[in-house]
Amino acid sequence: MDRTIAHFDLDTFFVSVERLLNSKLQRLPVIIGGMGDRGVVSSCSYEARQFGVHSGMPMRMARHLCSDAAYIRGDMDQYTKYSRLVTDIISDSAPFYEKASIDEHYLDITGMDRFFGSHKWTTELRERIIRESGLPISFGLSVNKTVAKIATGEAKPNGELFVDQQQIRNFLDPLSIRKIPMLGKQAHQKLMRMGVGTILTLRQMPPEMLTYVMGKNGLSVWKKANGVDSSPVIQYSERKSISTERTFQQDSIDVKHLNELLIGMAERLAFDLRKKIKLCSVITLKIRYSNFDTHTLQKRIAYTSFDHIIIEVVRELFIRLYTRRMLVRLIGVKLSGLIEGVQQLDLFEHTEEMVNLYQAMDVIRKRYGNKAIRRAVF
Repeated sequence: MDRTIAHFDLDTFFVSVERLLNSKLQRLPVIIGGMGDRGVVSSCSYEARQFGVHSGMPMRMARHLCSDAAYIRGDMDQYTKYSRLVTDIISDSAPFYEKASIDEHYLDITGMDRFFGSHKWTTELRERIIRESGLPISFGLSVNKTVAKIATGEAKPNGELFVDQQQIRNFLDPLSIRKIPMLGKQAHQKLMRMGVGTILTLRQMPPEMLTYVMGKNGLSVWKKANGVDSSPVIQYSERKSISTERTFQQDSIDVKHLNELLIGMAERLAFDLRKKIKLCSVITLKIRYSNFDTHTLQKRIAYTSFDHIIIEVVRELFIRLYTRRMLVRLIGVKLSGLIEGVQQLDLFEHTEEMVNLYQAMDVIRKRYGNKAIRRAVF
């Protein structure tokens, strides 16, 4: 049976949240990112894009191209709040969904046509999201994740597009290969040098040639150009997590030592997040006492993968949870509420120097092991 996959994407999400909170920003060019000259654009409105501004651009260049824009540092707490609101609305309606990033969701609504038209159901869900969140959102509906995501891109801003099985090739063929999800910059440049600019040209290439030119990723790109994608929608759950625990051979009451261990755990887990290109939004601390009583405490946070933020929350949770002053048998840290995302989401909250520091430390850890460089504990 053919699948039915919907892809929802909040339009210029950060900008839309700022406009929701401040109506004076409507129809103005808006640029969000680091405020210093060395800052980077994290998001920008369609009005700003008309001046050539785009995400990842140095803020200094953005100011040169669009000096009259409204420049905003951004508020990750607010963006996380609205991201969760939209997820809650989808969760309340959709039988099976995947939260792909802070502003993207995939829904598997296969079989919905037997009870309620898939297109009608998806349209009504979009209308509900707009009504209850106040945010513009677009969706693409098709037979797999690749075509649905490309359709969403073509439906923007604030629109919808349904591409059925018979329409896939006619829909994809004239589009630029830039539209193919996960086609990196180097792969795009390599294909352009070969004269491959449209999905039609890419589709007509022998898959063996693409494999030879691009390696194992070549076949995947060729399949996407042909509208073929069997990747499943992976059910989202905040329970999905990464964690670490330490059981002591001898129960401990040494608070300084416990703090040092927790900082090391948080640091390693944050590094794991960045390696996996993920962000977390829930931190849980676990303590088991010598009498085997086990207590946990958790806190929701803005999406992040930075150790210093995670460490601060872990310390706070430890102070709140460790009140019995009993011998401790086990401590543990868990990061959950995971989504796909990179640390650049926090560029408007932290200096470029800090981001560069993390990247430099991660290079050392990847080369020499995650214990090669450690945070000092005072």
